[in-house]
Amino acid sequence: MTVSSMTGFARVDGAADGFGWTWELRSVNGKGLDVRLRLNGGFERLEAKVRDAVSKRFKRGNMGVTLNVSRSGDTNAYSVNRELLSELVQIAEEFDNTSSLSSGTIADLMNVRGVLEAYEPQEDEATRDANDAAVLASLNDAIDQMAAHRAEEGEKLDAMLRGHIDNIEATVTRAQNCEAARAEAIKDRLKRQVEELMDAGKFDPERLHQEAAVLATKADIREEIDRLKAHITAARDMLSKGGSIGRKLDFLCQEFNREANTLCSKANDIELTNCGMELKVIIDQLREQVQNVE
Repeated sequence: MTVSSMTGFARVDGAADGFGWTWELRSVNGKGLDVRLRLNGGFERLEAKVRDAVSKRFKRGNMGVTLNVSRSGDTNAYSVNRELLSELVQIAEEFDNTSSLSSGTIADLMNVRGVLEAYEPQEDEATRDANDAAVLASLNDAIDQMAAHRAEEGEKLDAMLRGHIDNIEATVTRAQNCEAARAEAIKDRLKRQVEELMDAGKFDPERLHQEAAVLATKADIREEIDRLKAHITAARDMLSKGGSIGRKLDFLCQEFNREANTLCSKANDIELTNCGMELKVIIDQLREQVQNVE
């Protein structure tokens, strides 16, 4: 299973006796799955089935689903709200000096919302069920198309994510190999500092030894390095398994950032500080791309 993006688009056309339709699906990033429907042509009755079909295939993303229906000329039916039209005519005549309104004015009034409305012809139950089945079948085609598009975008995401993880690994290795991060270097530096303090005045040797041990522990970054390596392995495992892993990767980015912050706080020379800052930049880049993963 590959990584899937939350960004995608699909468009599928269909036709049956007397009418045609177009499904359009658009998907962008989202914390969860948010499906927004716009169904016309009398197919609002399919809303529950449409939501169910979409939720079975996708776990995250803000998805807009639009169904546009067009009917052939001989099947269109219209009703005129004569009461509303009459009121509008009376109002228009009050502001018109002529005794009768022009055909252009009447046409304008007919365009007023609510005056002229289209309605779907009555269908028998068998015809309606057949039409519903045809429309839903093409929805499944649109969903397949959307899934394919999101998978295609996911392949590009996968390559970028792996590249960021490789950069994190290289930077962690640099930090691990810093001279200042070695246990012996930490010990020697603290030893020199203790000797300087002892030469400068009177101190309790035992208490000074205890404080030096505490400082040595705080300066040791081996634990952070080990955790960063474990996070790298976990991230690669998630990408290899694929599926809906966006939330897990986002959480892992938080853990990456936590260790990078600790590394920076423990840094005691320029090289190690630079490694910590570079790690934070790469982790931010990784997290930005993770926001696109389903």
